[in-house]
Amino acid sequence: MHSTRLSVRRFPVLRTPSLPLSVLSLVFVLLAAATGCGLEGRPPVKGPQPEDLPEYRVATGVDLPGSRTWERAKKRGRLIIGVKEDQPYLGEKDPATGRYSGFDIEVARMLAASLGFDPDKQIEFRTVASANRETALQNGQIDYYVGTYTINDKRKKQVGFAGPYYMAGQSLLVRKDEKDIKGPEDLAGKRVCSAAGSTPYQRLEREYPKTVLVAYDTYSACVDNLLSYQVDAVSTDDTILLGYAAKVPEELKVVGKPFSKEPYGVGVPRNDTALRLALDDALAAHEKNGDWKKAYDATLGLSGNPAPQPPPIDRYPAS
Repeated sequence: MHSTRLSVRRFPVLRTPSLPLSVLSLVFVLLAAATGCGLEGRPPVKGPQPEDLPEYRVATGVDLPGSRTWERAKKRGRLIIGVKEDQPYLGEKDPATGRYSGFDIEVARMLAASLGFDPDKQIEFRTVASANRETALQNGQIDYYVGTYTINDKRKKQVGFAGPYYMAGQSLLVRKDEKDIKGPEDLAGKRVCSAAGSTPYQRLEREYPKTVLVAYDTYSACVDNLLSYQVDAVSTDDTILLGYAAKVPEELKVVGKPFSKEPYGVGVPRNDTALRLALDDALAAHEKNGDWKKAYDATLGLSGNPAPQPPPIDRYPAS
């Protein structure tokens, strides 16, 4: 039997707004099985594999007497790290096993090892939405945050940042059959989804005011609405969008060139300068010894982009 290519347009059931991306992908497979046909050109998406990830040497004799955050974690016996759970190849949680994976997760783990915590036994990951990151750090709900967190001056007034450890850029995700949207200049009158409280949402609001903005707490909700034809595009950092496109490559694509610079940093409590500088030192060490590149290649590199050079670390003075 010949293969049949399935698309969202041919199966209206996929337009249900509330279906999550994982369910949508499953529907494709079930529909193919029902017809006895395969999905032409749709190879299984390979996610980060535990055996491909680097192992991080746990530092001994670590002492940060100037960091209340570190001292509290040491007494507790584990770090509590804020992350994302719905960003393929960056920060994603397996609903079946509860395991987190992705480049941001690996950055969080390598930093934990440098602080003297075993990344396999002494980390508790906690999902925190974009809009709640500052509050979680200020209230001590998490010790630090690694989750596509753009460093900017406004946020520096509320939290501290180690890094940056990666330079991303805002871009656009559209359906594969989309022909009218090639860049942000084409967004007038278009429904565009981004995360509430995020830098990309604020940039669209400020620089492209004719865009019809739609906000959700997560980008996965935005992608669900894109696949179900409720919005015309999703906008956030290219790293995030490439991960989603790699999950369903025959339905989604990233268009245009990045139209911003988004330096990703590790969020810490604002007045904990000792922790921030210790994380800066740890990042520099892991970039030098090759851990950073190995982690990238095993995670974010699977979306098709080769590893770039890490950006220079900004060890800004305490204010």
